[in-house]
Amino acid sequence: METSKPNIIFFMTDQQRWDCIGKFNSHIKTPTLDKLAERGIVYSQAVCQAPMCVPSRSSMMFGYYPSQLGVRTNHGGFYDEKLLPSDPLPELMRKAGYQTAGFGKTHWNHGLKTDNPSARGFEVRAVGLARDSGHYEEGAVMMGDVEPKGLRQYYEETKSYGGGEENANGYIGCTSELPMHLHRDGWVAEQCLEFLDEGLDPQRPLFLYLSFLKPHAGFNVPKQFEDLYDINDIPDIPQPPWEDENGTHLAATDEVSESSRQQYLEKKQVWSEMTPEERKRTTLRYWANCSWLDHYFRRALEKLESQGRLDNALIVFVSDHGEMLGERAYRFSKYCLYDSSVRVPMILSGSYIPEPLRGTIDERPAELVDLVPTLAEVAGLPRNPQLPGLDLLGARQRAGTFCEFHGKGYSNKLSIHSAPSLMWRKKEWKLIMYLPGAIEDAIGRVDRFQGELYHLTDDPNEWNNLYDDEAYSAIRERMTAELLMHLACVWAKGPFFYDRHGLEALENAAQ
Repeated sequence: METSKPNIIFFMTDQQRWDCIGKFNSHIKTPTLDKLAERGIVYSQAVCQAPMCVPSRSSMMFGYYPSQLGVRTNHGGFYDEKLLPSDPLPELMRKAGYQTAGFGKTHWNHGLKTDNPSARGFEVRAVGLARDSGHYEEGAVMMGDVEPKGLRQYYEETKSYGGGEENANGYIGCTSELPMHLHRDGWVAEQCLEFLDEGLDPQRPLFLYLSFLKPHAGFNVPKQFEDLYDINDIPDIPQPPWEDENGTHLAATDEVSESSRQQYLEKKQVWSEMTPEERKRTTLRYWANCSWLDHYFRRALEKLESQGRLDNALIVFVSDHGEMLGERAYRFSKYCLYDSSVRVPMILSGSYIPEPLRGTIDERPAELVDLVPTLAEVAGLPRNPQLPGLDLLGARQRAGTFCEFHGKGYSNKLSIHSAPSLMWRKKEWKLIMYLPGAIEDAIGRVDRFQGELYHLTDDPNEWNNLYDDEAYSAIRERMTAELLMHLACVWAKGPFFYDRHGLEALENAAQ
């Protein structure tokens, strides 16, 4: 096996809050992630690039911002392999000489509109869904093919949870009666462990991607992980001193999308009528799901260690975005630019990390787009100068972090984008700039922009908007100027459609 390149082990969850690892929350039981933190670097200020799955994961995998990719909501994606803006992360690793194996969620969305979906660089692939789910990947082993009865049992247990398992019942959840291997994540984990027993190429370094659907709702969780927690130790959900969201980008989103507003009101009614213990049960099940996934990460690492694959390895742990978990008057899910939604846990660990950096916290601004340039550097690939991300293990740093939100992308089954909401975040301050209304007629009313400004140190819940307070005008204008210049520099670097697709056509025409 080539020893100069480290094995790269990439662990990922879906919708795990930044503060739902033991390093930042003593209530949470994540011993595997805690050990990774002890042996690596925790990036405490990391954020996603969009507070929802598809644009966030696309951004992470390609290394560009959602607006650069044109994938702004969960109703976007690259359906045609010929139109990819660049090689995604698994393909980069394959070209660098790695054996590439991917287990679990990518949310490429490319199975929706093409007859020839691609594994996009994964040589071994397993997906915990049915082939007709819209997320089929060519060459992938699909749970619906291998374990159809088990998958039907899973869907039977969650049939009242609604689309994406995100209605009120999905967030209430249940103590699951299914064996763990019949859960989609459990099945994916077993596929990964089987591969580690039988499928490793001894001649190549390994790029392993293990990505779970939880702790995203629904909150059906095996009893043994619920039993790790005492309901009396769970804090109630903190609530603001006001009842209705007003004068924020979140309120503006509700005005554009009636369906989004109705989904929120449904949950608000249910949770406001709960007892404190009932509300705590939701938090407990969310935490229990985090512990369950931690259990699978431990099992994978034990396999890798027994095979000597951790002797030279970089281990990544990250989530695609956070979860509001009932904050701001019983808001659940993501779909906003507040910290509970946009901050993510991010850890780089393993023997590749220099000894003096192990067990440290890096408070520099960090983003999901930093992972492609970081891993490309580790794999010995040339740097792509167009990428907005930075090498997390290098010396360079940015002034702040950026995230964008364009609404949920639909309203009453019609495709509709909100006008953009943009975030510029520092450790102490956060600016949100937004334009109320839909995108269709936004250009003619950009002078009607609004803003939010929060002092994160004094106001970590982001309840006190200081944007119109003249005492903070200098900070507001400085943050606004930095956001503008950051975007200007990002767009000036690319990507340019000409680079990827036009150059080859021009060269062919010249021959």
